Amino acid sequence: MLNFDMPERRRVNETRLLGLRVFFIVCFAVMALFFWRLQVVQHAKYREMAANNHLKTVPLRAPRGVVFDRNGRVLVENRYSFTIAIVREQLHDIEQTVARLAAVTDTDPAAIRSAIERRLREPPFRPLPVIEHATFAQVAAVTARRHEMPEVIVQQVPIRTYPEKSLAAHAFGYVGEVQESQLSSTEFSKLPLQPGAIIGQTGLERRYNAALMGTDGNRFVVVNSVGRELEVMRVEHPIDGARMQLTIDYDVQRALEEAFEAAGVAGAAAILDPSNGELIAAASLPAYDPNLFAVGIDADEWARLVNDPLRPMTNRLIQGTYPPGSTYKVLMAVAGLEEGVITPETTFHCPGYGTFYGRSFRCNRVHGTVDVRRALEQSCNVFFYNVGDRLDIDTIHKYSAMLGLVGRTGIDLPGEGESFVASREWKQRTQNQPWYPGETISVSIGQGAVAVTPIALATMIASVANGGRLVTPHLARAFDAGDGRGWQPVAKPPVRSEIHIAPENMQAIRDGLFFAVNRAGTAGRARVEGHDVAGKTGTAQANISLQNRALAAARGLDVRDHGWFVFFAPRDNPQIAGVVFAEHGTSGGTAAQIARHAIDTFFAKREGRPLPVLGGQSRPAAPAPAAPPPAAPADDEPSPPPAGPADDDQTPRTIARVEGPRP
Repeated sequence: MLNFDMPERRRVNETRLLGLRVFFIVCFAVMALFFWRLQVVQHAKYREMAANNHLKTVPLRAPRGVVFDRNGRVLVENRYSFTIAIVREQLHDIEQTVARLAAVTDTDPAAIRSAIERRLREPPFRPLPVIEHATFAQVAAVTARRHEMPEVIVQQVPIRTYPEKSLAAHAFGYVGEVQESQLSSTEFSKLPLQPGAIIGQTGLERRYNAALMGTDGNRFVVVNSVGRELEVMRVEHPIDGARMQLTIDYDVQRALEEAFEAAGVAGAAAILDPSNGELIAAASLPAYDPNLFAVGIDADEWARLVNDPLRPMTNRLIQGTYPPGSTYKVLMAVAGLEEGVITPETTFHCPGYGTFYGRSFRCNRVHGTVDVRRALEQSCNVFFYNVGDRLDIDTIHKYSAMLGLVGRTGIDLPGEGESFVASREWKQRTQNQPWYPGETISVSIGQGAVAVTPIALATMIASVANGGRLVTPHLARAFDAGDGRGWQPVAKPPVRSEIHIAPENMQAIRDGLFFAVNRAGTAGRARVEGHDVAGKTGTAQANISLQNRALAAARGLDVRDHGWFVFFAPRDNPQIAGVVFAEHGTSGGTAAQIARHAIDTFFAKREGRPLPVLGGQSRPAAPAPAAPPPAAPADDEPSPPPAGPADDDQTPRTIARVEGPRP
């Protein structure tokens, strides 16, 4: 029985052994195939993964380009600040890291979590900044515990800084972290931006962001298993943004803003070279401190700015639209003379009022018989009522467009508003009504259906100063990209339109504006002895209907009139022109007095005299630093004058008008 079973058992055992051999052969074959796939087919992939496990990429933010004034003075620069960040590749327990970091830096854990959540969409290799602008105490605390928290690092990053704080803030603008909606916008989509990048949000910082922002770099370091840096493999150095020179003159800009502060009014002003549109000063007040945004403005401060009734975030120079008041009479004089409805010798009698289309329109006083020169000097409404009565509203609109008071000026700042002057087509389209001739009477003195930005009024007076060429105001003068070519001038914008004003007409207008400042006119407060300032004041009602003025005043709203002053100097060879708008300044005399200090500073600097100081003193001109591009050539002469007569260029209260929109 036993001999019979032995062959059978042997056969069973051999079958089992064969099965085991086949099984092991298959297993080894599968393993060999697997290892071949890992080591040969996917060699590059896993080699890269292994390298990444030991390499850490630390981004290096590029400093934005430094901004200079026209004489080489630094206006905007950078400083370095500490940022505490978390490296996600070495993060194991996020809650533990947040708790530790909050404890050692005395920071609210919720703020750290919020910073992490806000940046989770950034590339994984980029450290997540969680505490920006860290104090030295926070940096020291984190550095002392770098072995306990290898996933937490301290970075030095460039921060935009504005040494003069709010000076020219609306021209410079401010920077801030790019928003998600901006990454996909047409304006920014072509730039190599990542979430968390710092870009210009307003002003010149935004308009020239591509040139100013530079190119970020990276530092590649070898780290061990606990994240300690062992070796720097290579560094891709950041490329600084292009340096930028502006047309602004620091001293004139400061003088202009000091004069506003001394007058105690809000408003806007622009001073430019009438030959080419270069802005020598550009102000909107009150302003804000752009340094607040560079370091990350908090919610309370932001709420304070946007809820401030004086609207410091509004750039009144390019966004506010207001009735121009009697400054519009300069345009009416050009239109009337060039259209031939009046000549320099034409006179009208002013008994203190004028009757047109069955209605009486007042003047500010009895002027008697006046020609265009005396009408500009004394700001006689009746004279210009008669000019307006002889001109069609569409003709007035045409001249307004040719002198820059319709649409936008094209200034190199984002967010410019549009100036507006009525036309027949506009009224038919918007109100489905015809234009009535009586409405032209109001427009002829800058009231009614007309509203302009201060920058538009500056281009209008510059066009009159240069003989009829409509220049484009601009702030950028030159760039240095650091490529060895040095400073490259920015191409001047072309002339937008041109009116060939007859010499005799031009002389009559210049005479009238000169008389307004230097004789018994309304703009005597702008007189600067030796420099033949020519100008025109204006007073315009606040943007509120007459029937609501008492109600508005009862609610604490400011309903005082606005003051304007447009000017150029010297009369016969203008080197500067400009506008001052004094919001609720009660009269154009306030604006003229503000302009005077800036005009005096401009000429004092060109002559090398001590710069005037409000109150009758003087100070030496700022020492000229090593100027980037060549400074502008020098010019002609001034000296402190006595205050002129008070402005009596008041808007008649009986005139019905249509207000332009306010920002």
